[in-house]
Amino acid sequence: MRIGILGFPQSGKTTLFNALTSSNHPIGGQHATGTGNVQVKSATISVPDRRVDWLCALYQPQKKTYAQITYADISGVQGGMTRFPGDLLKTMSQMDGLCHVVRAFESQIVPHPMITVDPLRDIAALDDELLLNDLMAVERKLERLHEEWKKGGGRDRFTIEREQQLFGRLLQTLEEARPVRDMDFTPDENHILSGYGFLTRKPIIIVINTQHDDEPRNDIRDDNYGRHTSDRVIRVQAQLEMEISQLDTDDAELFLQEYGLEKACRHRMTKLCFEALGMHSFFTVIRDEVRAWIADVGATALESAGLIHSDMQTGFIRAEVAAYNDLHKHGSEAAVKTAGKWRLEGRDYVVQDGDIVNIRFSPPARK
Repeated sequence: MRIGILGFPQSGKTTLFNALTSSNHPIGGQHATGTGNVQVKSATISVPDRRVDWLCALYQPQKKTYAQITYADISGVQGGMTRFPGDLLKTMSQMDGLCHVVRAFESQIVPHPMITVDPLRDIAALDDELLLNDLMAVERKLERLHEEWKKGGGRDRFTIEREQQLFGRLLQTLEEARPVRDMDFTPDENHILSGYGFLTRKPIIIVINTQHDDEPRNDIRDDNYGRHTSDRVIRVQAQLEMEISQLDTDDAELFLQEYGLEKACRHRMTKLCFEALGMHSFFTVIRDEVRAWIADVGATALESAGLIHSDMQTGFIRAEVAAYNDLHKHGSEAAVKTAGKWRLEGRDYVVQDGDIVNIRFSPPARK
């Protein structure tokens, strides 16, 4: 899971990146501009999961592997851009989701590049730029489809016309200032669009960056920050969270309690990322390793097998499945089987969050 962190200059996105990844990169530097100057700082973090810890206590494996999220701090976004430079567009299109850091604090030391602090304005500005870049990409695609249809001799016209209808719907949606992620698509349409990294198709999380001494703004409520039904919004004290992330576990807990925070922002962000991307975790206990895997909600046993190893998907026979809650309740595999909760499932079984899965498969013949 790859999440790109975006924000206008001085919004605090590197501060948030440090808080999420326990990094210590310098903040307040110059924002890269222009083609070829995009800078990306990446870090992969493990997702703490008490279920993995409990499974390890039960099975005593040699190796424990949590699910992982990669955060990328992407520079180069400037207010008023009419078109993202190619390298910035490519970097953003490779992300699974986007996190827009929005400044909601005043500071005489760090002036806002647009003079005044206005979160709703900044959210709308980046939304508009994402929409505009997708709109231009769709218009270019429709032009190419029109030329292909006129020339003929290549793909059949039914296929071309089907794509023209699809991209025509995209054009209409974007012209109405609505993101692509709010549209519904058939499996065939999803297959066609899989090769296009439309920015407004990606889930987005809006992070309202405040300061610990900020009073709540009376004119803006959290639920007013999202412009679209698919937007997810979280309020974070990024500077404070970055400082806490540098502490050891015990000291961090004390600071969280002192500031009235139940959990560090990395935990809340993890939950939002899973929700926004429509993903969850299942577990395997194979070769003396307990491991958490990230899968799409609705993924089948066959698709989940492919995440573990392509050979398991190719030679899939059955999946042995038990729910984590059942194993936790009964305390052992034997007790779960006695209770009739350990079962065999076919390739079309939809894997649930917390399932413990063992794939039975026939290894392919090696030449």
